[in-house]
Amino acid sequence: MSAQDYATILHPAIAVFYVFPLIGIVVYFALQTRRRRLQPDSSGKSKISPTVGPEHLRLGKWLSASVVGLTLLGLAQPIVKKLVIDDGNWEANTGRFFLIALFYAATIASLVLLYRARTPLWRGVFATLTGLGLWIIGFQKFQAGDGNLYDLVFRRDFEWQISHFYYGMAAAMLMIFSLAIVPDIYKDRSQNWRRVHIVLNCVALLFFIGQGVTGARDLLEIPLNWQKPAIEQLYINDCQNRPCEVRPVEGEQG
Repeated sequence: MSAQDYATILHPAIAVFYVFPLIGIVVYFALQTRRRRLQPDSSGKSKISPTVGPEHLRLGKWLSASVVGLTLLGLAQPIVKKLVIDDGNWEANTGRFFLIALFYAATIASLVLLYRARTPLWRGVFATLTGLGLWIIGFQKFQAGDGNLYDLVFRRDFEWQISHFYYGMAAAMLMIFSLAIVPDIYKDRSQNWRRVHIVLNCVALLFFIGQGVTGARDLLEIPLNWQKPAIEQLYINDCQNRPCEVRPVEGEQG
């Protein structure tokens, strides 16, 4: 495997050995927290440890930051490859590369400030800026040698309903929103924000499952660097025999 191949599997590798186990732990503590709140024993106290709630909160915050960070890493791989590594693209896209780097810095700074924000207004502002930064980075284009603009990140728009990109972005948005409403959950005696939190994170869990499926599918579609020219030629030849969307093998998750 070449350095490019290792860079390609870095994003899914971190998801497998860190983020997905963390999701399981957060879900476990969420269930324990709910059981403790709803199922007291005959004495009026639950046998479940009172630490499950704080642990769920602490690990949930870690999960939100990890999902956003993993999303940024997944976007960075094709951006660096196409703008820096691929021959002939750097000269025409130098300014674009540094502009994207600024968006990265602004997105990370917004996430850090979201953790520090106390008032609902500023939490909403920084949550919006963090999510907006992810979408702006994900939809960047670059100028190829033929003078045309192409997507930096493959999004599988022709099958958006099973796109790894859109599943990941949706999950990241839900994690950002969940992080922004944490203080409101503990202040709201009507429990409405808690219900919103539960529903949205159940939806996020479905997106995470979809991420596992679409990520595994995309890894099967990505050839090793030395295999790519032969695979692309086979794909083009196949498209001459049946209708399909002709696109080169991108070497990235979509």
